[in-house]
Amino acid sequence: MAILSKIRERSMFLIIIIGLALFAFVLDPSTLGDFFNSSKVNEVGEVNGEKISRQEFAQALDQYKQQSGGRVSEMQAAKAVWSNILRKKIYRNQLNEAGITVGEQDVWNEVINTSSVKNNPQFQNEAGLFDEFKFKQFLADTKENNKELWSAWSNYMNQIKDNAETNTYNKLVTAGLGASLKEGETEYLIENTKLSGQFVYVPYTSIADSLVQIKKSEVASYIEDNENEFKVDATRDISYVQFNITATSGDEEAIKQTVSSLIENSLDRNNDTRIGLKNTTDYKEFLAENNSDINLDLGFKFNSSVNQTVANAIFDGNEGAVFGPYKDQGFFKISKITAISKMPDSVQASHILIPFLGSQRATPDVTRTKEQAEKLADSILTVVKRRRAKFASIAKDMSSDLGSGAKGGDLGWFNYSTMTPAFRDYSFTNKKGAVGVVETPFGFHIIRVDATKNNQKVLKLATFARKIVPSEATENDFFQKAEQFALAVSKTTDYSALAKENKYTLKSAVGLKVLDENVPGLGNQRQIVSWAFKGDSDKGAFNRFDLEGSYVVAVVTANTEKGLLSVEKAVSRVRPILLNEKKAALIIERLKGSALQEVAKANNTTVRTANSINLKNSSLVGVGAEPLVVGAMYSAELDKVYNGVVGNRGVFSFVINKRELPTALPNYEANRKKISASRKNMTGKIYEAIKSASEIEDNRANMYVSN
Repeated sequence: MAILSKIRERSMFLIIIIGLALFAFVLDPSTLGDFFNSSKVNEVGEVNGEKISRQEFAQALDQYKQQSGGRVSEMQAAKAVWSNILRKKIYRNQLNEAGITVGEQDVWNEVINTSSVKNNPQFQNEAGLFDEFKFKQFLADTKENNKELWSAWSNYMNQIKDNAETNTYNKLVTAGLGASLKEGETEYLIENTKLSGQFVYVPYTSIADSLVQIKKSEVASYIEDNENEFKVDATRDISYVQFNITATSGDEEAIKQTVSSLIENSLDRNNDTRIGLKNTTDYKEFLAENNSDINLDLGFKFNSSVNQTVANAIFDGNEGAVFGPYKDQGFFKISKITAISKMPDSVQASHILIPFLGSQRATPDVTRTKEQAEKLADSILTVVKRRRAKFASIAKDMSSDLGSGAKGGDLGWFNYSTMTPAFRDYSFTNKKGAVGVVETPFGFHIIRVDATKNNQKVLKLATFARKIVPSEATENDFFQKAEQFALAVSKTTDYSALAKENKYTLKSAVGLKVLDENVPGLGNQRQIVSWAFKGDSDKGAFNRFDLEGSYVVAVVTANTEKGLLSVEKAVSRVRPILLNEKKAALIIERLKGSALQEVAKANNTTVRTANSINLKNSSLVGVGAEPLVVGAMYSAELDKVYNGVVGNRGVFSFVINKRELPTALPNYEANRKKISASRKNMTGKIYEAIKSASEIEDNRANMYVSN
């Protein structure tokens, strides 16, 4: 009551505060966060001292989502946009430091030399040559009269500029990645000098782990000395139990009876006749009035595409026959035969795809309108009908489907369910040799039917379906179980024992990062990841989540902040390294002597032989790859015993008796070229190298996790 009184006393103050915040939000939604936390919201990061504003990031994010057509999740888009912004700023920073600028003329030259611009008939003169003035006039008119199209062109030219900057920098670096003749000679000697000698090998496994003690402080020191190997992002570990809400047998029987009642005519609550599926002719209205959980499918069905438990019975039926209820993919269904025909089960066809601005999967350089695309498709149809042999060459030059275009438009054989409906219907209802234009979500297709096979009976089915879902009583039962488990979680720290006691399966998700959205075993569950990183979600925090078709009770089991990996988590990596270091020290104490036979006898082992080994192949017979040891052998004096050489698998003593140098070559140009080519092939690693050398601050978490 005291708390309520305080709230009442300060209600006007709270109203003013909230009112100001909402006013700011109306002006600009992003300012709501600024109002309460202005130090964090304005920036999402920084690259080499250059700020990345929230506005810049949000605009790039919206643009990326539009281009992807909604095919990516929020976090996938955020990660891709962040990566793109980093790349652009890092390359631009490198070019600025080098005093190099990619100017407007450079970008313009790139644009007008792209095939989609240069070969577009819209920008050609009467002689069929590219007319730069026409293209400039087109852009000027577009900027003035078509904002959407101009936006697409602006984005495309910005992308050209970004690519030009990247390519310019990479070419400059690549130009300097050569090699000298001396390097070629050195490589030739390294690869072809052969060493022979003898060695004594004492493996680390010769000393039991129990004889070596590793202290926690030693693990901590190793982490500090090698901190670059142990830097980690903030992570959370969670454990969870999922309560899948499934229909009971009683729920299924009730649904089946409801569906069965829709076959024949019946009376509703007002004693009005309700037409059943058997007697209706308006199937779309029937499905709508009776709340079918699937839409009316007007496509033909092959026997193989119908549930095989009822397919033969249905295909033996006559037009007007009704079948069901039958269980199919989580539904109870009833189906009526509305049409019977014959159709090939496979078609071979070719096509030329002409996309337009806004069509699905259109690339950024596609700027033609829908009307322009249709006009172009019709003109191509006229050409290929008049000269059928031109189809393949036009497909190669003009189809945006580059895969089939390279094969003259050939799509190969495909079945009825492969293509989008309009494309499918044209292909399967026309005879071999037919050519026509069809519009689909991807643009306009000039389609040619090349062959058909396996004509067979097909049916059109009007199918009503009711999804098999749990009843309200069943859902309530699972909700109570989840609530009771969550309550029990609050009273224990032994979650495994609690789950086992209740016969539940406890699952774990280890190493969740702040911008992750996938929880192993649950799929895309951004809400759970976001909760795990909230300010009050420390170790032991728990929560119940309502997912699609289930409840989840999750608990935070570990909380790792950004920085160095903890000793507890690093010990499994560090312990084997420290064990080998300490074992090496113990073995070195025993590897003493002026002759290998003496060393071998003292360590109860034998002297082994190494014949014709080299640095290119650093494997020792009976041991394995030991590059450090072979490297030491390469620079060793002949006939001198070397003791205590530490390798990957143990400690060695060795003596080299013979070093065979390869025959000198007249020149080492071939080796020099090989080194140079190898270095130039590493240009793909340029960006990662300059990125790792850049100072990057990532504050995106502030946008996606509210504390």
